[in-house]
Amino acid sequence: MRNAFSYVLYLSVLLVALVAGGCAQNPVSGQSEFVLMSESDEIRLGRGYHAKIVKQYGYYEDERLQAYVQRIGERVAARGHRPHLIYRFTVLDSPDVNAFALPGGYIYITRGLLAYLNSEAELAAVLGHEAGHVTARHSVRQYTAQQTANMGITLGSMILPELRSAGDLFNVIGGALLSGYGREHELEADRLGAEYLAKSGYHPQAMIDVIRVLKNQELFEKQRAKAEGRKANVYHGLFASHPDNDTRLKEVIGRANAFMKSSTRTIKRDEFLNKINGMTFGPGTRKGVLRGNKFYHRDLDIGITFPRGWRVKNRTDKLVAQTRNNDAFLQLTVEDLNRHMSPREFIRERLKFETLYEPGSISAGSYREEMPGYTGLVKTKTPFGQQSVRITVIYYRNRAYIFAGVAKNQRKLYQHDPDFLDTARSLHKLTRTELPYTKAQRIKLFRASSRSRYADLARRVPLLNYPTEQLRLLNGDYPRGEPRPGERIKLVE
Repeated sequence: MRNAFSYVLYLSVLLVALVAGGCAQNPVSGQSEFVLMSESDEIRLGRGYHAKIVKQYGYYEDERLQAYVQRIGERVAARGHRPHLIYRFTVLDSPDVNAFALPGGYIYITRGLLAYLNSEAELAAVLGHEAGHVTARHSVRQYTAQQTANMGITLGSMILPELRSAGDLFNVIGGALLSGYGREHELEADRLGAEYLAKSGYHPQAMIDVIRVLKNQELFEKQRAKAEGRKANVYHGLFASHPDNDTRLKEVIGRANAFMKSSTRTIKRDEFLNKINGMTFGPGTRKGVLRGNKFYHRDLDIGITFPRGWRVKNRTDKLVAQTRNNDAFLQLTVEDLNRHMSPREFIRERLKFETLYEPGSISAGSYREEMPGYTGLVKTKTPFGQQSVRITVIYYRNRAYIFAGVAKNQRKLYQHDPDFLDTARSLHKLTRTELPYTKAQRIKLFRASSRSRYADLARRVPLLNYPTEQLRLLNGDYPRGEPRPGERIKLVE
């Protein structure tokens, strides 16, 4: 008992010493606070993960647009509470609607979010909000709160001479990308972003406009998810109420009016639209292009037809198709071939399925370039529990295309098994007439007339799902707005 008491006393004294050594001045409030990471470690973490972020999402290859975003970001961040940092603003080649920051001044915005903004002021608001997270050190503060709240933490894990807890901190950041930093920190980032906007000559109202864009995205996603019988995938969670009705949000952003110059209220709508004119919209060619139930990939030189009416998602490492009522799924992945082996041997040796039920050869492609394959049912763990799965492997050139189909139960499996097999058989080399379909969709500007209506314009664009709603979202007119005569609006070609 005495030894235990001495040990606890020793830990307590050491913890007090660590707390005293971990105190730092908050750049925003100026108050002393306990954090578990120095600014040097924070910068080193951001620098170390920057390359991984760019590799995961992709760098958007438009240096003119990249330079524009960097210039606007620098203008806003220079008015922040950590102007000594060198900020790097990067446009990611992702259709996701997202923006986020790493510690140390690494800030990212996706082309997916850029497409839905409608002015330079709104762009500055997004970058200002993310700069607010950096200046207030939200990731470091959240990490510190999470670690110190854990009563089982060891003192060794609190010491960061070599960023031993960098993985833990990055998990905190990764969670923030999906759910935000919590209402208090998000409101603080909005307040700081609006302040930086005003000091930079932009109207702070742009912060409300951006939150409205994101909230409308959330409302549309919930509407679509309900119609499709699935769970909504909501960016950042946002707030429970719409920004137009959020009194506290308006109050927080309204404080930035004190920093405004009476003669300066920059919006710059046309300048921004000119910069994103021609920007890729939706999935880029790097991951292939979906056109309805057909998928085309120029680099892989393949085309595939999925079952009509199924929803297909083009993810970074796979294609996933599912029925409207979610009772069957089909996944396609691709692996390099490194040794000469038959498709049957590939299933056994690479996929580790020794036993196949109802096995047999299968082929895809055309008589000019037949693609050999093998298929069968295997027993394995699935989202529906231990189930039979239809595995089909098709060879094309030096790659194996692996189709895995699963259904809610055995009856549904046999109902959808022909769909699984037909999809695998549809794999083929691109034809000359299909090559134009491999090009990514792009933003195109259009001058509205007095007769322009989104429902009519939707018939002219290659948007397959909810085209009228998507055009309204693109132009800030969701849910029922219409173009104003003479206004430049965004279409897709």
